[in-house]
Amino acid sequence: MVLSLFISIGLLVVGTLTVVFGTVIVFVGPIIIDNQIVKNLVIDPKNEMSYTMWKDVPVPFFMNVYFFNVLNPTEVLAGEKPMVEQRGPYVYRKRIQKQNITFHPNHTVSYLEYRSYFFEPSMSVGNESDVVTIPNMLVLGAAVMMEDLPFAVRLMISTTFKTFKEGPFLTKSVGELMWGYDSKLVDFLNKWLPGMLPSTGKFGLFAEFNNSNTGLFTIHTGKDDIRLIHKVDSWNGLSKLTNWKTPQCNMINGTAGQMWPPFMTKESTLPFYSPDACRSLEMVYQREGIMEGIPLYRYVAPKTLFANGSDYAPNEGFCPCRQSGLLNVSSCRSNSPVFISHPHFYNADPVLLDYVQGLQPAEDEHGLFIDIHPETGVPLNVSIRLQLNLYMKKVSGITETGKISEVMMPMMWFEESGYIDGEILTTFHTNLVLLPKVMVYMQYCFIGLGLATILGVVLLYYRKKVRPLHSRAPAGISHWSSPKPTPPLAAFPSSSLLPVTGTNCKNR
Repeated sequence: MVLSLFISIGLLVVGTLTVVFGTVIVFVGPIIIDNQIVKNLVIDPKNEMSYTMWKDVPVPFFMNVYFFNVLNPTEVLAGEKPMVEQRGPYVYRKRIQKQNITFHPNHTVSYLEYRSYFFEPSMSVGNESDVVTIPNMLVLGAAVMMEDLPFAVRLMISTTFKTFKEGPFLTKSVGELMWGYDSKLVDFLNKWLPGMLPSTGKFGLFAEFNNSNTGLFTIHTGKDDIRLIHKVDSWNGLSKLTNWKTPQCNMINGTAGQMWPPFMTKESTLPFYSPDACRSLEMVYQREGIMEGIPLYRYVAPKTLFANGSDYAPNEGFCPCRQSGLLNVSSCRSNSPVFISHPHFYNADPVLLDYVQGLQPAEDEHGLFIDIHPETGVPLNVSIRLQLNLYMKKVSGITETGKISEVMMPMMWFEESGYIDGEILTTFHTNLVLLPKVMVYMQYCFIGLGLATILGVVLLYYRKKVRPLHSRAPAGISHWSSPKPTPPLAAFPSSSLLPVTGTNCKNR
């Protein structure tokens, strides 16, 4: 009896402790997971895996390039509407590597990020030897830049173009247009007008990007405050830009565009600074999603991203503006009339589509997005799509411009994409999805097991307490004697069975 009592008390204590432990895990478990996330995300060489991923991005990145081949260049010079056909994609594998990494006492780290591109024929539709026709930026771009100069100077410029046999349109191979081609005009300008062109070697749309760095970034490591991790402290020593007209537009906001602080909500945005766009950009939450079992938030570009100052007042500092959907980057591109937009003028003023034939904007193909894991701020799937446009018009005195109608001419667009897969995805899924789920299941298992134990002890105690009451015999009756026979009805007094009626019964 004593042993049974001790066992019951022991089980009751164990059950209670199990319930308490499970309840504690309910509240403490998320804190433990969050602390582990913070510990592993901090940019620190001691965090071997996360630091290696940050330093040498192991995610496969690709750049898909599409050119707009001009089908009617002669007619365009006569003032007709340009007709274009999209050619591509020409796919390049992108390698990213950080060098000159220097940690500072104020919990920041500086680095140069180098990028290299390698053509992938098996993934491309065509080869770098494919020939396409696009506007000649050296001629048509320079014409717009020089339109306010004296007429005599414009005539001299036109003569220079003719001397070097530069026409209004280029017919070159994809490889030459991308990475540069020999031009006597380029050599002449670099010699006599240094700094006029963005590069000093061959002239190509991406010549300055390959085997180059994006500038000296200094970002926060998150060691003192995880909310600051990856946020840009300075770029090339600058805490703000000087290209634009307002302090707000000159701000360097957000991160360097590869990772963001953890613990994001649907109200969070994704701000980042892009040296290629010469400004800070910001993406907004669109919807929830799942990738290989990992929960994510999808962020997209708001329609106001490239809106002009008339449609969105905060963008007034990026002007002079044209139609909404265009970003004027001439201030950081040697004053050439170059504009950035979404591909096929997606999310832009519809009037832009009236100037060019052959464009068909669609969100699935031309909208940019970032799928991000909100708990860690790590992108899972990225697709950044931008289009390069040249503003063209007739300029008197420069005969190469002919009778070209004023038009925003799309030249090419590109998509930089990457996604986590393979071993990295498996590790990510195990640490950030499976383990938290196991902890959730464990906490409810502990609570359920504890409650079941306590209930079992209570039922056992109740049964032991009630059983003696049912098994105990009435006083004076032996459990081993035979029951006495019930007496006949006549043996009982009639008054004890029949109701009293108040009259005497007569014998019959």
